[in-house]
Order: sequence, then structure tokens, then C-alpha cells
Amino acid sequence: MAIKYFYNGMLYILIFRAYDEIMTLIQIKIGTRGSPLALAQANQVRNLLIKNNPNMPEPVVKVIKTTGDSITDSPLADLGGKGLFTKEIEIELIEGKIDVAVHSMKDVESFLPKGLIIDCYLPREDPRDVLIGASSIESLPVGARVGTASLRRSAQLLSIRSDLKILLLRGNIGTRLEKLASGEVDATILALAGLKRLEKTEVIGTVLEPDVFLPSVGQGAIGVERRKSDLNIGKLLTSINHSETEKCITCERSMLAALDGTCRTPVGGLATLKGDKINLEGMLVWPDGTGIERLARVGDKKDAHSLGHSVGNELRKLIGPDFFKSLL
Repeated sequence: MAIKYFYNGMLYILIFRAYDEIMTLIQIKIGTRGSPLALAQANQVRNLLIKNNPNMPEPVVKVIKTTGDSITDSPLADLGGKGLFTKEIEIELIEGKIDVAVHSMKDVESFLPKGLIIDCYLPREDPRDVLIGASSIESLPVGARVGTASLRRSAQLLSIRSDLKILLLRGNIGTRLEKLASGEVDATILALAGLKRLEKTEVIGTVLEPDVFLPSVGQGAIGVERRKSDLNIGKLLTSINHSETEKCITCERSMLAALDGTCRTPVGGLATLKGDKINLEGMLVWPDGTGIERLARVGDKKDAHSLGHSVGNELRKLIGPDFFKSLL
């Protein structure tokens, strides 16, 4: 028994040392889109890895062009949905050309490709939306042109002001602000988190509170995707994972999965933690804004996944089958 115990103990130490030595030799490749915001987020991950693992080589950031970045004159729903911002990056991750991928969680599909997992999240930035170009939705002129590419945002706007004219507005934050400044639209709605990360707080207009305008699932959160089989990378990422954000995003995305939410589904969701409790509010809106269902539930944070699933199923019943048929 003594020899066996000693042997097992030595084996554990050798494995630990092997891992430590491996991670001091490997230069991690981080895959990302090439927009200013995506690069800012990837560098945030890079800097945190360096800070928490000072002995490892500095990670490198690899820009990968996605279909969603290449085609900007059509709605995402017509092109294939949110996966257009992640597909090419995930292919390179699966093929081993990069070690991790950094995503805005609001751009990630409900279900990940086989063999991939997101189990690392950075602390969530403010998830709220911002109206730019007016002091409030109510103060917009009759028939005002509001630019957005988000079906959720347009549906919520129309539920508040049916007279508004919604125009497709895609591209990065800088492009959208330029189109607003040039008069192509009278107002637009952007994520507050993106403006903060790009240090463009001078353009922040009216912050829309969640009780009026519920944000997208995952908005404000950065997720780091990896191969499930890459346990060394998984252990490395635990050093920068923010557990509170992980719980909230798990809850929101569980709701989204229960709703089978896509870019064709005007769905909003926001989970918040208070002590050991997690509060989730979910929402479905008819695309033309003529109907809306909102639901809030509270549960234990250890049950984040099941809470999200429950809220998603309840919302499906509240909105009725005709809603989902209309999205086909």
C-alpha cells in the first residue's frame, strides 16, 4: 500500500509538471473577427491570459474574415443567421489552426458545432441598449427612420411606436455612426458594451432600461471557445473565467435553446445574480411589434440551466404556436 500510494503521488506530480512545462512552451493562437470591437475583445482575453500566466509565451491574435463581415447589405436572417459571424472561425478552431476563439456571446448560435465548448467568460460589461439620435423613443418624430439590423430591436421599437420606419443598418459601430451622422437614418440603437469597450462613450445617447427594452441574450458578454478535447487549454482558461457571468449566460442561452431562437426570432433575455439567487427575464415579440410576451422567474444560481429551460418553455406556451409558424 505504501509503495502504491507513493507511486500514485509521484505520477500526479509528474503530470502537473508536464502540464506546467507544456504551457510555458506553447504560444496560444487566438482567433477573432477583424472589426475594431472584435479586436478589442480578443486583446482583452490576450492581456488577461498574460496577466494570470506570466510564464507562458505571449498569445498571438489571428484575424479571420467571416461571411457576416463580408456581406453587409442583407439581413442576417436571409443569409443564414448569427453563425455567419462564427462559422469560419470555428472551422479554423476545429482544424487546429487556432487554439481558442473569442466571440461576442450575442452573436453565438444556440448550439455549438460538435467537439467545441464555451466554458470561459470575461466579466460582463453593461448589457443595455443605447438609443442614439434622440432623447427617448417617444420623442422621435412621427415616421422617423431608425436604422438597425436586429429583428429584436426593430420588433421592440414597433411595439412602442408602430409609426417608426425601420431601415437595415449593418456594419461595425463606426460605420453605423457614420451613416447616422450623414443623415441616412434619424436614429439607431447600439449595445452600450461595445461603445464602452471602444471608448466611444462621448456618443452614448439614451440608455434604454431593461424593463422598457430588453437586451439580446448574451449581450455585453465575451466568451472564449475551445476544443472539448484540449484539456490543457481548458485548464488555462479557468484562470480568467468569471463564474458569475458564466452562470448568467448559461441561464440565458438555456432559455434561447428552449425557444430554438435564431436571427428570425425576436427574443430578448437578461439574467442577473443577487447572492445565491438568479433572476431571468425573457421576452418574445412579434416581428411587426403587434404582440409581446415577457416573463420573469427567480431560482437558485446552481439551477441556472434548468431555470432558463423552464422560462423558455413557458414563453413558448404564452406566445402560442402561430408565432413560430409566422417565422418560417
